[in-house]
Amino acid sequence: MTFGRAAIPAVVGGLLLTALLWWAGASTDALHLPGSTDLLGGEAAADLQRWLTPWAYDPPQPSAYASGGDGARYLDLFHTAMQIRFGTVFVVFTVGALFLVRWLPPVAGRVPAALLALWAWGLVSAMLAVTVSAPWQIASYGHGSYRFLPNLAGSTAGGREVAAVVGLVVAAATVLLGRATTKGAGPLPRREVPARAARIAATAGTAVIALSLLVLSYQPVAAEIQTAPYGGGFLSEPGDLLREWLLLGGWSGPSGTPVGDWLLARSSDVLVLAVVWWALRLLPGLLTRATIPAMAVGTVCATVVGLVAGQLLQVVTVGGGLKWGLRYIVGNLGSGVPAALTWGLVAGAVAALTLRATAPKEAAAPDTARA
Repeated sequence: MTFGRAAIPAVVGGLLLTALLWWAGASTDALHLPGSTDLLGGEAAADLQRWLTPWAYDPPQPSAYASGGDGARYLDLFHTAMQIRFGTVFVVFTVGALFLVRWLPPVAGRVPAALLALWAWGLVSAMLAVTVSAPWQIASYGHGSYRFLPNLAGSTAGGREVAAVVGLVVAAATVLLGRATTKGAGPLPRREVPARAARIAATAGTAVIALSLLVLSYQPVAAEIQTAPYGGGFLSEPGDLLREWLLLGGWSGPSGTPVGDWLLARSSDVLVLAVVWWALRLLPGLLTRATIPAMAVGTVCATVVGLVAGQLLQVVTVGGGLKWGLRYIVGNLGSGVPAALTWGLVAGAVAALTLRATAPKEAAAPDTARA
């Protein structure tokens, strides 16, 4: 698919994602109306307020910005942060969707993969937008130099719940437009991928994800990352930020817990690795060209999908998880996206290089598979 054909669904998807997030943020005013708490319930209103606040163009406490003087300048900083946030989410999603639609066109046999990839990229775009704009928002609170890195880590973790929901709508719309633009484009290439080479590449990429999920996320190791001395000054407290960008999970041994319950809890980690491995196994055959950038971006999306699948499994396996309702399910979706971006890029590059190294040797083997 040409860039011209891929640009139409990418731009429309970027505009739709930006508009839906802006609309969601504007809806926070409705939570302040008389009777909204009685209608929704106190806990539901508080959860919605927390989820929508990162996308609200007006500050959550306007009275904190006194009129005139420094207060007006801080308010300008806040509005600048939101302009950067919405601009970034549009640019990042549009660029990523442009390449995803071109590398993974939503045609027969590829539609489910394209839909999941675009949805995952919406989560990544929202996370990057919040992170890029966070310094201006932190500065607008009047204490930008106080615990800047922990505040940045807290901002990075916000806004994912709304993005997880609206991202599904945006991904579906982008796929539908993508299917329309592929009509008349001619046959799209597919690759014959040696099965053994694809399995080796998938295993190598999954091992990178396992390094974060199983090794770095082990509580004693995670505690060392959190508390290790990193020097002094403005950037002296990166522990929270490092955990956001390096750890895909968190687990400890079964001390004080029945082994059966512990194994059930760890099944979510197994599911994450299984999803990533299977996606990497199929990805070289689904992509029009299994280049390093294409494999890297595809692996980021696969890692996000794997994390969400594991989080949904946790909701099912945790005692009474389903009884806590939709708010509990949505509130547990999307965590770990920064680390998924970090390790997904590395894992995708490793898988692509491994495939490139092993595929020529397997080219003459009869055991091949069309992904």
